[in-house]
Amino acid sequence: MKILMISSIFPYPPSIGETQRRTFNILKYIHQNHEVHLVTQRGDDISEAQVEQLKQWTQQLTIFPRVKQSKVKEGILDKAKQLGTFIQQGTPPQVLSTYSPAMQEWIDEAVKGDRFDVITCEDSANEIYIRPQWREKVRTVVNIHSSVYRTCQNYIETKISESGLSDRFNLPLLRRYEQQYCSKFSAIVTSSTEDRKQIEKLSPDAKIIAIPNGVDLSLFPLRASNRGGQRLVFIGEMDKAPNIDAARFLCLEVFPEIKKRYPEAKLELIGSHPTPQVLELGELPNISVSDRITSLVDILHWATACVMPHRKGLGEKDSVLRVMAAGVPIVASDRALANLQVDGAGVPLRAMRANEIDEYVYAVGRLFEEPKLREKLSENGRSLVEKEYSWEKIGKRYEQVLLNKPTNPITGKQ
Repeated sequence: MKILMISSIFPYPPSIGETQRRTFNILKYIHQNHEVHLVTQRGDDISEAQVEQLKQWTQQLTIFPRVKQSKVKEGILDKAKQLGTFIQQGTPPQVLSTYSPAMQEWIDEAVKGDRFDVITCEDSANEIYIRPQWREKVRTVVNIHSSVYRTCQNYIETKISESGLSDRFNLPLLRRYEQQYCSKFSAIVTSSTEDRKQIEKLSPDAKIIAIPNGVDLSLFPLRASNRGGQRLVFIGEMDKAPNIDAARFLCLEVFPEIKKRYPEAKLELIGSHPTPQVLELGELPNISVSDRITSLVDILHWATACVMPHRKGLGEKDSVLRVMAAGVPIVASDRALANLQVDGAGVPLRAMRANEIDEYVYAVGRLFEEPKLREKLSENGRSLVEKEYSWEKIGKRYEQVLLNKPTNPITGKQ
């Protein structure tokens, strides 16, 4: 089968971000069984070596210059103009800002020449290149990494929006936008069950399948030994509001209570682009902040346990799964563990659940003191990732959608 994958974001290296990671790993799997052509954009930060490395996973790699985004102005008049454009055109400014007419022309010619059996848009922003009438002649699939409407709605509801008034104006427009573009596609893939439910409300007649992100098991091997000690770690992108809130809650409210019982306990915050709000936490006793790391897995293997006390945002399942894959016991909130079966009747214990300060102190204390509990969580967590969340499993589910084979809309399985 001949497949055209559209990704305005250059999907290599996959370690840069979640968008690159999901796109690359799906591409890597699909390439094994099909003829995959990738059309993408390249910024100045992408090296020739990286281009050559990506080529090995495609039948053809077509690259256009990255459309340079103009700096967003913060003035009231500028925001009013952006809102007016959004209302008039129906497409968010952030989608229009990366649109490439040259790339559109290339895709138009490819469709006109019947070159492909399936076209996929990797991340919803690429929907802009799909014309509604194409659905009658070629199978089109949109892979929604994150619902823009649901994300905006969550930021408003959990009060972490940096521009609350603007987001409230944009929310109904984002709802309309998502509803309109979803109607263009033969099938819709979401990365979470919550997004699937949201899109289902907007497009009740659409074929929507939830297929989560996966973990590269070779990059996150199971650690060789059951680590004792009193070493805690928190991981996440440190410029995202939900992670900033979780890190500050952990350092300012939870960890001081842990230290009362375990004075030698240490905590390390690991993640890219730490904001001043995060960096200042490194000045507290027994807490360090690191953004320049050579190997995340080495740090995870060093830790006694990982704590993910998220209270806002849409969950941290991807980070939680990487921790589990490495065999590190984890203590996490309901929000961080969203849609993961980690405890309950008939489910092996895979993580310690906590939401209140005393629950975190209790769970961490047990992990400090009980080697057998650490071992159980390590083995069960790794087993879950191997069975359900390897990229090979995820890629196979995605392939079924491209082949138009019947799948369970919730699990993405046949």
